[in-house]
Amino acid sequence: MTTATVALEDVEVDYRGRGRALGPVSLSIGEGEIVALVGPSGCGKSTALRLLAGLEPATRGQVRRAPGRGETSVVFQAPTLAPWMSAAANVALPLELSGTPKAEARARALEALERVGLAGAGASRPAQLSGGMAMRASLARALVTQPRLLMLDEPFAALDEITRRTLADDVLALWSQTRPAIVFVTHNVEEAAYMAERIVVLTRGPGRIAGEVRVEAPLPRPTGFRTWPVFSEAAEAISALLAKGAEATP
Repeated sequence: MTTATVALEDVEVDYRGRGRALGPVSLSIGEGEIVALVGPSGCGKSTALRLLAGLEPATRGQVRRAPGRGETSVVFQAPTLAPWMSAAANVALPLELSGTPKAEARARALEALERVGLAGAGASRPAQLSGGMAMRASLARALVTQPRLLMLDEPFAALDEITRRTLADDVLALWSQTRPAIVFVTHNVEEAAYMAERIVVLTRGPGRIAGEVRVEAPLPRPTGFRTWPVFSEAAEAISALLAKGAEATP
């Protein structure tokens, strides 16, 4: 059985003035596993991701993390790059904040930028980068610490379809190098079926788990995977669970 990197156990989240936002939810993320969280707007997907990342506490229930050292990196929908810093300086920042010498941090940042296809963009400021390039820089910054757990909160939502598909393949290629556990939030059913080996579908808010879909196919995805029956079957199964979740009683 795969060791859990992080797990939610009967977790609930309440917000003052809004009531229950999530739960109860129990969810375990295994080492090296890629899991997508899918559900209607307002169901608590991003709340679940923040709980898993340790960015906010649960109102009730437990969030359990595997013992030992292991960084968690988060990539948000907006690139969140410091506009006054170069791409290389942005990527080096988490290393410098953790005490890595500046020269070593910069060298590792340049290597990370090369890995995401931005080898010549180290000196560029965020305003000089396209949307896709800025997201690649954010991915480089998240990966430079070699995290055990990578969280992606709708990172491709603002990008065009061609760029989304390219970055999906890039993320899977990068995952294959160091095998972090990945949890990502998306509204896109096909994106979830393409990128994840397990898709967790939440009901309308307060979100609970409507069901899960597993995609039994190689990762990274082979060329032409979107034409495979297993891909279309997974997308249809996710859509069916979304419909079921939309009818769930709060």
